[in-house]
Amino acid sequence: MKYIKQFFIILLISFLGEALHALLPLPIPASIYGIVLLFAALSLKIIPVSAVKDVSTFLLEIMPMLFIPAAAGLLEAWGILEPNLAAYIVITLVTTVAVMAVSGLVTQFLVRKGKKNG
Repeated sequence: MKYIKQFFIILLISFLGEALHALLPLPIPASIYGIVLLFAALSLKIIPVSAVKDVSTFLLEIMPMLFIPAAAGLLEAWGILEPNLAAYIVITLVTTVAVMAVSGLVTQFLVRKGKKNG
């Protein structure tokens, strides 16, 4: 029952993200609204971390499996992707390196800030 309750909380936040996406005329995916709502609720302690921790851990563990349908979709679209494959590879590599660099810099900043405050 604990897992069902935790999963329901995550689903409810996701639904609220979908509702915000429908109400606000911004080009932001509903999943981003949901993530921001969940982050805000956890940060403000509206939802305690223990209320979603077990199911969140499970979802993180199975995350690679969730990418299989997207990969299968890419294989089906091979005819569309093939003519511009080099461009897609370059874009993927550049954005991957950029995301890793920014993530690393933000992490270093937060760790240093935490050491100064702690």
